[in-house]
Amino acid sequence: MTRSAVVMLPCVFLLLSCVLSSVHSWRPCTDLLPLDLLTRALPRPGQAPPPQVQIVQSGGSRGLRLSAAMTTALSFPASQIFTHCDFFPAEFSLVVTFKSARLGQKRNEYIFSVVDQSSDNLLLGLRVSESRLLFLTTPPGGGQRRRLSFDDVALDDNRWHTVVLAVTGAHAALTVDCGLPVELEQVQSFPSGLSTRGSRFFLGSRRRWRGRFSGLLRQLVLLPGSDATPRLCPTSDPRLAELSVPQVLKSSPLHPDHQGPVYPYEAEVRVTVEPPPCSGPEHGQLWFSVQQKGLFICDGQTWRTLLQNKERLDYIEDYQDLYTSSETFDVEVFSVPSEGLFMAAANRDSLSGSGLYKWTGGSFQLHQNISTQEARAWRHFTIDKKIFLVVANSREAEPEFSVIYRWSRRQRRFLRHQSLETHGALDWEAFQIHNHSFLVVANHRRARDSNHNIHSVVYRWNPHTQLFEVNQTLLTSGAYDWEFFVVGPYHFLVVANTFDGRSTSVSSSVYVWVDGCFQTFQNIPTVGATDWETFVIDGRFFMVVANSQRVSVSDANVYSINSTVYELSSLTHSFIRFQDILTHSAVDWEFFTIGDEKFLVVANSYDGSSYSLNSVIYRWQGYEGFVPAHSLPTFGCRDWEHFSTDEGSFLIYSSATTRLSKVFKLKTY
Repeated sequence: MTRSAVVMLPCVFLLLSCVLSSVHSWRPCTDLLPLDLLTRALPRPGQAPPPQVQIVQSGGSRGLRLSAAMTTALSFPASQIFTHCDFFPAEFSLVVTFKSARLGQKRNEYIFSVVDQSSDNLLLGLRVSESRLLFLTTPPGGGQRRRLSFDDVALDDNRWHTVVLAVTGAHAALTVDCGLPVELEQVQSFPSGLSTRGSRFFLGSRRRWRGRFSGLLRQLVLLPGSDATPRLCPTSDPRLAELSVPQVLKSSPLHPDHQGPVYPYEAEVRVTVEPPPCSGPEHGQLWFSVQQKGLFICDGQTWRTLLQNKERLDYIEDYQDLYTSSETFDVEVFSVPSEGLFMAAANRDSLSGSGLYKWTGGSFQLHQNISTQEARAWRHFTIDKKIFLVVANSREAEPEFSVIYRWSRRQRRFLRHQSLETHGALDWEAFQIHNHSFLVVANHRRARDSNHNIHSVVYRWNPHTQLFEVNQTLLTSGAYDWEFFVVGPYHFLVVANTFDGRSTSVSSSVYVWVDGCFQTFQNIPTVGATDWETFVIDGRFFMVVANSQRVSVSDANVYSINSTVYELSSLTHSFIRFQDILTHSAVDWEFFTIGDEKFLVVANSYDGSSYSLNSVIYRWQGYEGFVPAHSLPTFGCRDWEHFSTDEGSFLIYSSATTRLSKVFKLKTY
């Protein structure tokens, strides 16, 4: 080895050591984990919330609204997240959940921006405009601002949306509500040396009043180094897909997080006569009851009283005799916005059809006659502000069809929308799960072979075809009624199975929604079950079954039997027997409230010798359960409905043996 080689060898080792040292000491400018920008901009627990920031409940979810008076309330220095160096990541994704009302043609609003504090120059910005989302960057050292424009995305439609913007070099992709990504290729790659030194993040603004975001912000997350879409999608609710949402937007306004600041709270107030739905999506929503003259808030299960003029039931008054075209198996009371209160009667006779009645001048008057085939039940429902009615036709002919009708605003009547094949249909139930609309039919018996053990069908609304399509079938035994209910985050269906071809002593099944379909949750022994009614009292969840008759091939029929109230047990996670009530061929239960009082009314239809029976109103008495409060003479009583108008609170019952249905007024004090 020469002397020069000996001298150079230590230099090589020293150089190699420096290179290896620099490799091992390299770190990204920030952690490669989701960075919740919204949480970082909010005050920490124990600090007072900024008065310019308000929590708003809208569409069942909460978001933050920034006051117009202050555009810097939600901001923080960039150095809080870029702790190892000052450069914005060259590869990243942004996750934003927001709700924006319709924007004007030339209006642009910033969801967030990164601004140099000394020069007030915009380094980064994400803004929304009419049918467009723009991502703005200013290259290092200045120069012409670059625009990444996603057109025709229609995010300003006053609905919640979750968007993921993923940027890698010259490629960018926008995913809206877990749909198909829209990809763009830029002329120049995203700058790898974009310095954030001396800059600040501003959420909901560009540090100025002009361009302030007027909508609601629920989620704003920066994920360095990767696309966040696989972490979010697929999901059951793509419009509200979550990567990281501030805890203050998850906690209930009824039970705030006392460790954190208490924010001003605003919720949409619904003003109606009848109670609107109260489940998970409506948690925190306010409702003003016109009839009860009270303000209520939804706790996710039931409406809790905030302010109310409390009433008590005094007595029941005979109010209206309503003669229908034929015997009536079911009545459905509902409202049509800007039109008023309606009642659909399911009439037996196919020639005369069924009547739709409107509440006019303090009573029901015939509004429309609809062609039906031995109608057994009506159900109304709403999809995207469209009003529908579906009838259960039970005329035993092959093929059988039940029909969906849609309200025409122009003609102010219901028009035929879709026909669905059914088999001795006795009931429909309409419900929503994660913003998807469903119908389920109770198929009672197949005409060609008189088989009661057949499939009932769950249908799902297709928003593209505007029609219902088969989603799932469930094996039932003489299905008579379906009831949908929600407990916490869980969605349930319970069927009333009446007859299996040999006996009415057949179990009725409770199903729970799991992975896109209903699966058996519990089987409950019933005796000729014809109806389920669910209700909540003081946070306790109940359901009551109407048992109609004990029938078997070997014994005589028995009509005076117990119907049973069940309570959902938090210990066994199942429904357990709470109370037995003697009924006489019970075919319906109706739960209603007057002030703070809770009631159940039963439709007693037959005792083995007579249809002329008393149907009974039971009052909730806490530890005693339900006790008889009022007896109402009825004849062949088939269905009860409670409703309220400006004139007061009412009950209507239908008769399956005569043309006479009756309306009673509930007198209070």
